[in-house]
Amino acid sequence: MIFRLTALLAVLPLALVAVPSVASASDAAAGKVIFDANCSSCHGVSGKGDGPVGSALTPPPRNFTVGDFAFDPDGNGTKGENADLILVIQNGAMKYGGSPLMAPWPTLSEEQVNDIVAHIRSLKAGDATE
Repeated sequence: MIFRLTALLAVLPLALVAVPSVASASDAAAGKVIFDANCSSCHGVSGKGDGPVGSALTPPPRNFTVGDFAFDPDGNGTKGENADLILVIQNGAMKYGGSPLMAPWPTLSEEQVNDIVAHIRSLKAGDATE
């Protein structure tokens, strides 16, 4: 079972096609389309970390609705800023001491990553951390 799950997670990022963003940078609606296509299997459509694949992962995926951010990739002493989310999305969590199951998404454009971050921010009402 674990071998099959690991194999699925290894190819999942390659199997999913990024949806091109047609909106301007930091467009939460465009980010939702990309998030739903590429991230929701682990993080869940609502961003609670309860996606169908995510429920089988240890550690579980981040719950974005409560601002559950664990990393400070830019090293400025504040976890979960937009710059931190961008780095984790682009490079994966393992690079920053997190789970290797949060795969890097280097094929996403800068605009697409910014749109995803805008969508993640929209999952927690009132959070507009730059």
